[in-house]
Amino acid sequence: MLRLLLLSSLWLLATSPTSRTFQRPTGSPAAPRLQYLLEPLHGAVHTQRGATATLPCVLRALPRNYRVKWSKVEPANYGESVIIITNGLSHKNYGPLSPRVRLRHSHRYDASLTITDVALEDEGRYRCQLVNGLEDESVSLTLHLEGVVFPYQPSNGRYKFNYHEAKRACEQQDARLATYQQLYKAWTEGLDWCNAGWVLDGTVHYPIINSRKPCGGRLLLPGVRTYGARDKQRDRFDAFCFTSALQGEVYFIRGHLSFKEAGQACRNHGATVAKVGQLYAAWKFSGLDRCDGGWLADGSVRYPITAPRQRCGGLPEPGVRSFGFPSKEQRTYGTYCFAGAHKDCGRCRRTGELGINERD
Repeated sequence: MLRLLLLSSLWLLATSPTSRTFQRPTGSPAAPRLQYLLEPLHGAVHTQRGATATLPCVLRALPRNYRVKWSKVEPANYGESVIIITNGLSHKNYGPLSPRVRLRHSHRYDASLTITDVALEDEGRYRCQLVNGLEDESVSLTLHLEGVVFPYQPSNGRYKFNYHEAKRACEQQDARLATYQQLYKAWTEGLDWCNAGWVLDGTVHYPIINSRKPCGGRLLLPGVRTYGARDKQRDRFDAFCFTSALQGEVYFIRGHLSFKEAGQACRNHGATVAKVGQLYAAWKFSGLDRCDGGWLADGSVRYPITAPRQRCGGLPEPGVRSFGFPSKEQRTYGTYCFAGAHKDCGRCRRTGELGINERD
């Protein structure tokens, strides 16, 4: 009888549904997905325009007869643009990024990509691919630029741009069409705009913080409202533009100037009339704060406010305020000028005529 009880107990232990004898212990690391490439610790690299950024790609082992290929994913045409290919001994650059990219090569396993003088169009997803016959594998990383999104429309009113005109208009203002992700981030930071505008992938959206009747109704929750993909040639909307840090300085010249006189005033100081994107960048990154409306290069009159106050528009939120597009001949204002990083604006500060630090 004792032997029978012992055998029964052993059988119950062997068939118990709670047994974990041959299962991986809870919390143990999963087997690596990649054989040759290390998974990056972070999937995104954050930078600004004009900076140097490195996208990490490190091998854990060096297979025989391998190549590493870097490419940029182009969602607009569902393809990839090759940037650089290396076999560890030599490399070749390709495409428009060619003059500004190199391999970091801090050691023999390092195939990281370094981009110098980062431009607005460099933002996006990049792929590091190890090409090794049947054992190809890759890692993807996203390059994010810190910047600011602003709505833009021409002097003749809203909803005048087809997609290609919107793209060109942003570029003319030292910006580019924003991506949906950039617009969404701007909405989370407070962008509230009732007019729909194009973004880079050819879709149309508008961000709403405060639901109201003219902007889809009071019953709809706040969010980025969408019209979806639209006809790039026929359909017309405004634009959402994106710009990043300045490589230069925006400053203000006082005066009662027509638009033509404003241009001459900036040229007298070795500068140009600032573009809309440059004013937004100075407001965002340099804290430019002035209560004075000033001419910009597109013929609009705007002023940047970082510390809201009653006598400077009365709105409670920081932002770039607009007087629209006044008559270039009949109306007079000061002007905002832009001096590139190679320009010397020391005279501006010495005379006290202009500069970011001038007070009202």
